[in-house]
Amino acid sequence: MAGSGTNVVRGFGFMLLLLGPLVIVLDRLDVVGELTLFVLACIALIPISWLIGEATDNLARYTGPGIGGFLNATFGNAPELIIAIVAVADGLTEIVRASLVGSIAGNLLLVLGFTLLFGRTGTIDRLSAYISLGLVAFAAVLVLVAATPGFHGNPDRRGLAELSLPIAVVLLIVRVVVTRRALRRQRALYSPPEERDGWTLPTALVVLGVATVVTAFVTETLVGTLRSFADRARLSEFFVAVVIVAIIGNSTEHGSAVLLARRGRVKLAVEISLASSAQIAGLLIPLVVLISWAFEPLALSFRPVELIGIGVAAALPALVLRGGRTTRAAGVILLLAYLVLAVSFYLSGDR
Repeated sequence: MAGSGTNVVRGFGFMLLLLGPLVIVLDRLDVVGELTLFVLACIALIPISWLIGEATDNLARYTGPGIGGFLNATFGNAPELIIAIVAVADGLTEIVRASLVGSIAGNLLLVLGFTLLFGRTGTIDRLSAYISLGLVAFAAVLVLVAATPGFHGNPDRRGLAELSLPIAVVLLIVRVVVTRRALRRQRALYSPPEERDGWTLPTALVVLGVATVVTAFVTETLVGTLRSFADRARLSEFFVAVVIVAIIGNSTEHGSAVLLARRGRVKLAVEISLASSAQIAGLLIPLVVLISWAFEPLALSFRPVELIGIGVAAALPALVLRGGRTTRAAGVILLLAYLVLAVSFYLSGDR
């Protein structure tokens, strides 16, 4: 009976996986309303998140938690990059900046908070964690150079965009150098077991890649229907971008990290949220700035509340993880901090 019940659950899960392609088709055919499409897209991301978590878990058996977390972040951040590029092409620069900040805060406070809360107490790779948090802090200090002149006047003036260009280049170079050394360290530390259960390495890579592509399309559909949702909910575009779009864009990291934490794979789960935030700060932000010059140059003129959000997101995890061990109390602290930030974003309204 137990085996029969498990098969039913698995069958239902695989049926839900078909919802992602269905959402893409419905969007292209334009046969349902935007609010219906929004709800379906949200539901579709849940089983896809589970699939990405499964692929990451199996992949990490070959690579170790450090490289596994890096690969999950690389594939999982594809939706954020697509969201940012689409928004830049449409001239929605405020939404781009807000969604990037929201993704960093969401990964370091919301995702990591749930991971610590629902996972078992365990040890983490402290050096790897502080490298990721250090990259986020470095990015916050660097973008302050371009953000400060944007506190007054037009935040999208060309002079600020030109100032942001060399900052983006420096961020990108630092990210590549640090990542290269960190991955070398992870390869040296990890000794793969002789026998591995689960998927083969090619299967895990293919599943992760396909799931990421489907996630990207579903996320694009979901973002396209967000304005209808925002109008109905009477929320500011800034709040929608910094909280709702960011949570949706990071839904794969949310689902896979919590799933792995529940399985006792806390080290890998923590690496996912930390690596994802470092990837956004050190790779996505400079890439979006560079790509934006093909459409409308993007200035890194973040608002003071956004800079505070990045700073808190980098500093608080560094404090609660300083002992190198995870605790549920630390998860509660991070979740409360995210709640305070979300309220601050709501009260800030549009610029």
